[in-house]
Amino acid sequence: MAAAEGGKALSALLGGMAQAAYYGKADITEELLRGQLYPEAAPEEFRALRAKMGGLLQSIASADMDLNQLEAFLTAQTKKQGGITSDQAAVIAKFWKNHRVKIHESLVNQSCWDNVLKNMNWRVDLKAQSRHDDQINTPVAIVEMELGKNGQESEYLCLEFDEAKVSHMLKKLSEIEESMTALTQTT
Repeated sequence: MAAAEGGKALSALLGGMAQAAYYGKADITEELLRGQLYPEAAPEEFRALRAKMGGLLQSIASADMDLNQLEAFLTAQTKKQGGITSDQAAVIAKFWKNHRVKIHESLVNQSCWDNVLKNMNWRVDLKAQSRHDDQINTPVAIVEMELGKNGQESEYLCLEFDEAKVSHMLKKLSEIEESMTALTQTT
């Protein structure tokens, strides 16, 4: 196989692996990639190439390597026994330059276990009606939170706090801030 053809096949392999691993395309299988890109390769040979490239891609993506780190990493991979060729390193470098941002965003989204706070609005109102007369004309904070994951429809949560609940919430947030500050100062 000519170097240019080999480079195109490797680039397409990396793209297919990224689609499957980072972009949620479950229909991209090992058999599909081998049949489309390396039909002449024996299954074991293709599986070894795919495993090697998958390991490299995972290392590069999990470290979110910048171009200098990538160059050093790939140079080291070309020099080690059973590593990659310089042509393969060039294809991987080009692939990473084109896909780094999208893969990083995908990894960040995959690492979010649950919804995140997208937006928060608040206002203070006076109660005009209540079951108890002593609660009329007391201030209440109305807090609306927009929750969701990127690419999904948001959910809205509306909360009402009286002065005591706002004070309690501020105390808890202050405790969280102190804990975070303590952790960041020790590391």
